Amino acid sequence: MVAWLFAALVIVPIGRAQDAAQPAPFKKEEIEQLVAPIALYPDALVAQILMASTYPLEVVSAARWSKANPSVKDKALEDAMQKETWDPSVKSLTAFPSVLAMLNDKLDMTQRLGDAFLGQQKDVMAAIQRLRAQARNAGNLKSGKEQKVTTEQEGGTTIIRIEPTDPQVVYVPTYNPTVVYGPWPYPAYPPYYYYPPGYSAGSVFFAFTVGVVVGNAMWGGCHWGGGNVYINHNTYNNFNKTNINTGDWNHKAEHRKGVQYRDQASQQKFGGGQRQGVDSREDFRGRAEQGRQDIARGGADQMQRDGPGDRAGGAGDRQRDAGGARDRAGGGDRGGGQQAGAFDGVGRGADTRAQSNRGASSRASAGGQSRAGGGGRAGGGGRR
Repeated sequence: MVAWLFAALVIVPIGRAQDAAQPAPFKKEEIEQLVAPIALYPDALVAQILMASTYPLEVVSAARWSKANPSVKDKALEDAMQKETWDPSVKSLTAFPSVLAMLNDKLDMTQRLGDAFLGQQKDVMAAIQRLRAQARNAGNLKSGKEQKVTTEQEGGTTIIRIEPTDPQVVYVPTYNPTVVYGPWPYPAYPPYYYYPPGYSAGSVFFAFTVGVVVGNAMWGGCHWGGGNVYINHNTYNNFNKTNINTGDWNHKAEHRKGVQYRDQASQQKFGGGQRQGVDSREDFRGRAEQGRQDIARGGADQMQRDGPGDRAGGAGDRQRDAGGARDRAGGGDRGGGQQAGAFDGVGRGADTRAQSNRGASSRASAGGQSRAGGGGRAGGGGRR
């Protein structure tokens, strides 16, 4: 329910974003607040989380699928993902149910993380490195049987890499961000955190989940010196059954599913295709509403022409006509270029109420015309 309510808040007509005051860039402390729960994850997993966070509604869909299919793993998982239409980064996280559960449960964090990554990618990458350095200095980031922690120079900067000790088995760390990094320096921006079921924050502040056999699900990478992420296209191709030959990662607006971009720069860069989708939906709503008004006016005219014996049958015909209009309306939306899905209609409450009010006005007008023609016809209008 929380996820649906949040989705209703974020899916708004894109055109309104350009009329609103532009938000300020995320501050350093805000970004550290957002990346605190994932900064100590393996590099590849961090990269894939950052990619997937730019598609928050697909994350919700994947989390629900993962919860409903806990036993689907390894090769069966790869095969199952071929049937889904989510972005590959979202599909990959189904190999890490606890990560998807966190991103779904903290959906506000997920969307803000994605916004920060799209608008300030280098700042996000730098914040992760700062937090890793703090955790290492506090004695809470080190190599072990679950992970390998190394320090090296990249792009003239000292960076900390985290990799699985066994590339085929990933242990996702669970930790208390207010402890693992040392004293948190931003009281006004406490870090996000997530504790999976069974984790006791009071007894231990750093632990690992059960190892996940990932197969080809780990294909991301972090270019820390350049402040960006990339794709290991060989592993990526194996997991996604594709044949790309580049390691570049690019955000794909079609997987955004209508979620508003936070700032105008991101909207201009990525949201061009969304404007057309919004226009199509608005055009469809106009046609559907016009059709309902035509039906109402036609029904009133027909009632004036009908005799007493025809009106009872006519009411049933008009009910069937209205049902057919509703069926055609649903098909019209799909024909407008937007694929029907679990989230279609979310955030359209205001449109629905407005259409309902206009429909009520049309029925009231029809009723008035009927009453003008006689008391019997007014009764027939009431039944309609």
